[in-house]
Amino acid sequence: MASKNNYDYDLVVIGAGSGGVRAARMSAGYGARVAIIEESKMGGTCVNLGCIPKKLMCYASHFQDDFIDAQGYGWVANNFVFDWPQFVKKRDQEISRLNQIYQNVLEKANVQIIQGRATLHDPHTVYVNNTKITSQIILIATGSVPKKLNFTGYEYTIVSDQIFYLDKIPKHMIIIGTGYIALEFASIFKNWGAQISVIARSDQILRTFDIDVQKFLLEEMKKKNINFYFNSNIKMIENHKNIYQVLLDNKNVLEADVILYAIGREPNTTHMNLAEIGIHLGKDKEIIVNDYGQSSIENIYAIGDCTNQSQLTPVAIKQGMAFADTVFGHNKWAVSYDNIPTAVFTNPAVASVGLTEKEAAAITKINIFKSQFRPLKHTISNRDEKVLVKLIVDQHTDKVLGAHMVGADAPEIIQSLAISIKMGITKKQFDETMPLHPTVAEEFVTLRQPV
Repeated sequence: MASKNNYDYDLVVIGAGSGGVRAARMSAGYGARVAIIEESKMGGTCVNLGCIPKKLMCYASHFQDDFIDAQGYGWVANNFVFDWPQFVKKRDQEISRLNQIYQNVLEKANVQIIQGRATLHDPHTVYVNNTKITSQIILIATGSVPKKLNFTGYEYTIVSDQIFYLDKIPKHMIIIGTGYIALEFASIFKNWGAQISVIARSDQILRTFDIDVQKFLLEEMKKKNINFYFNSNIKMIENHKNIYQVLLDNKNVLEADVILYAIGREPNTTHMNLAEIGIHLGKDKEIIVNDYGQSSIENIYAIGDCTNQSQLTPVAIKQGMAFADTVFGHNKWAVSYDNIPTAVFTNPAVASVGLTEKEAAAITKINIFKSQFRPLKHTISNRDEKVLVKLIVDQHTDKVLGAHMVGADAPEIIQSLAISIKMGITKKQFDETMPLHPTVAEEFVTLRQPV
């Protein structure tokens, strides 16, 4: 797209998360005059309050298990202590380094960085810090924020954004929710010695995942003495000198020094004047877009968690690439949302790609192949932890429709399988693949009899 217009910029991107930064950088590479607006730190939720710091916390918490397992192998490891302030310092240094990398990438691409909160005045006009900015194209990439619901005593809870700023590890943490954020932090803080109680409104965890994954992970987490309270709702929370009492509707009373409210995230689209200028929003205030990220206003696009598409960082990055190519690179293409791999960094970890058993059974006849076993590592460590592997296969075509795993290194293994499944691999081709022994991953190519 040529830069021959009377606007300040060819493209203004609102939000400097992973998707927004990729779109801005690539669009500038096509010759567009680009500005990006960010009210907080470079990198968005993933870098600052999500994927990266959470995964570093996950790594740090796993050393607890590693030290214990090592003793089964003959190592003498006594008096190991976790230094929370030291870890926080190291973690925050890494986040700052990534913030600077994002800023450097934008500056090298000649993208103008503007600090502040943006509101839209009309389809071509944005206000930031009371300054008017005009652009031919506007891309909204504002991400998501933790969901909040009001009840008596809600002010005594924290959300996932705040958990990175705790000054110490809690003795007893209550977690409200059973999605991936809730369960990941349950695993992390349990390994650091906290007593964990998880409150669930339903009788399921990870309800969008395969049913076998749900059941298997629940049992593994229970082995670690994480307490679950299903079909429970909070009536109220009371503060007794910073010890919080949680009253459930079944009359159970729980106590904790930290209560994490983690029932999911919602699009960050409020206070931007979107509906007022004619942008169509869904019931959760998500921006409704077409296959190419275009909103109901022709020159305004949206990508990432603020839209009605999948809320994952790699998806936002891919959408940013597709936007830049389509709008400024004269190469129109749309992101495919089939077979997106996803992971939950619990202990043990979960990873999946493709259809769940329920989804697959709704569209075709299927065969299920699965195995539960104790991995070789724990035959000597004596840890009571098992692994689940599962394949879902179309009876008619023999294509593998889904792969699911619970166990150590599940995300790394499923990422590799995602390539094969994306290419349409069959169960016969799995069977013809030589196992790499001894590994956990070899189980996927040695599953012979459907269950």
